[in-house]
Amino acid sequence: MTVAGIDLGGTKCEVRLFDTDWNEVARHREPTPKSYEGLVQTVANQVAWAEAESGEKLPVGIGAAGLINPQTGLALTANLPATDKPFPADINDAAGRPITYVNDCRALALSEAVFGAGKGQNIVMSLILGTGIGGGIVVDQSLLQGPTLTGGEFGHTSAPAHIVSRHNLPIRRCGCGRLGCIETYVAGPGLAALAETLTGQKVTPPEIAERRHGDMSEVWDVWCTLAAEMIHSLTLTADPDVIVLGGGLSQIDGVIQDLSVAAQKAQIGDFSTARLTLAQGGDSSGARGAAYAAWQEANT
Repeated sequence: MTVAGIDLGGTKCEVRLFDTDWNEVARHREPTPKSYEGLVQTVANQVAWAEAESGEKLPVGIGAAGLINPQTGLALTANLPATDKPFPADINDAAGRPITYVNDCRALALSEAVFGAGKGQNIVMSLILGTGIGGGIVVDQSLLQGPTLTGGEFGHTSAPAHIVSRHNLPIRRCGCGRLGCIETYVAGPGLAALAETLTGQKVTPPEIAERRHGDMSEVWDVWCTLAAEMIHSLTLTADPDVIVLGGGLSQIDGVIQDLSVAAQKAQIGDFSTARLTLAQGGDSSGARGAAYAAWQEANT
């Protein structure tokens, strides 16, 4: 059976077809519209393209940023014009059929657990370090999702007070509306804000990474310490076999080694920490994970 996964982001809506061996066999990309009506129609068009290309009605999954409130069915998303709209329901209506909808961070976790860096492991967590912070938990190749659908929003846990106080860091309001979320320090914009607070310089995350052994060493050390506290919390919560890192900040050379050292310092006593590794699926991970979630739903 052919399966389709749609990777829906702020700039592109790309559908990918996978064969029975989970090899990608075709893809089709369209720009993400700025209007809600255009967004819904574009996704429906991608579903229609996938069915025409495969010649059959097939399972289709969507991996998209943001949350769906299970009580109201309304979306909350920063990079799509869908907030306060019944996005999944409207997609189903426009496509004329039910579509599996998954948060993109959760989709990556599922893809990496089944096909990528977490293959063969029982408990796999993803941690996306990008313009925001998110992730997912996969147990025995199935997403761990509860009634609120907020599990995996790791960036909105609270920053560690002792580190914030030690470095006299300001308490910032997060995009979610709360104060002091770890995302405001550890995501890409948070890293840049750390540099401005600690050095007075306005620099970008790539510049900080390039200069982390020079005048940005303190900034990098504080960032690693904060990120390690988040990793420590994940380890204490789920005790995963592996935490798979994705997102732009995960591509910084040496980040796995630096975060592993910092995470060990954050751990209780001399207990070991969860193994950190980079995502292997590249830009196909989200679509493959969404497709796999749709396949699972169709076969249960």
